[in-house]
Amino acid sequence: MISSDIYLERMLFLAREAGGIALNLMGKSEPGLKQDHTIITLADKAISKLARERLSDFLQDPGHILIDEEDPGIAEYLEQKRLDKTSFIWAVDPIDGTRLYANHMPLFGVSIGLIKDLKPWLGVVYFPMLNELFYCDGTEAYFVQDAFGPKEIKTKIVPLDEELSAQSIFFCNDTFFDKFFWNDRDFHIMIHACAVVNLCWPTIGRGIGCFLRCHLWDFAGSWPIIRKAGIDLRRISDGKVLDTVEVDLFNREPVSWHMKEYYLISSECNYSQILSKIGKRIPQ
Repeated sequence: MISSDIYLERMLFLAREAGGIALNLMGKSEPGLKQDHTIITLADKAISKLARERLSDFLQDPGHILIDEEDPGIAEYLEQKRLDKTSFIWAVDPIDGTRLYANHMPLFGVSIGLIKDLKPWLGVVYFPMLNELFYCDGTEAYFVQDAFGPKEIKTKIVPLDEELSAQSIFFCNDTFFDKFFWNDRDFHIMIHACAVVNLCWPTIGRGIGCFLRCHLWDFAGSWPIIRKAGIDLRRISDGKVLDTVEVDLFNREPVSWHMKEYYLISSECNYSQILSKIGKRIPQ
């Protein structure tokens, strides 16, 4: 049996390589639109290809599958019987925050998650322009500044019991106001248009949580990291914690592996108070 250290070493190596590709191609990324009108760049394509190459030995094992945003065939895995027979799900987002990346902004990341027996296990999220790294080794999670260099500073991520105040910031996605409104002035919201920023930053006190509805690859790398920080994905319809991959939680169309419902990501103690500030718009 392969140890978690072997998997994590490969994930960190892949993240570092992918970050280098992203930086090298940033000024000549040639952004374009996919059929669903989301943005794709040369970096997305190159990192997607790199991930498949670097993980190829693992993927030869039928117990491993790769869910990659840029793979047109990922819908075939959206079958519960298939997943129940899968020991490891690799979920890769080559560039999360592609719109920001295409506009030469620093808030984008490379996200790599390894889900074991349908539950979050290992995760790596690297922000190349910030040179910051978040990762979970299956037991602990860490935040690394000056990542992959001789002067890197690694800090263990531990649960933060932040009391909500006027200083607090809550992150939401860019479609939040299509269906919801924010009805409180005691703490404020911010929109980054980058899921991994919204998920990772609260683990080190940069914000109190976030609100999202996204794809598996958007949160898979962050998922084990945030759980070590005492933060969970809770479905706003009933408060149920997302702790297992189930096909019924995701849409098949128009894009596979997109969450059917909205989730609020926060500590348990702050969940109810944050949820009370979110109002649902009445259709006109």
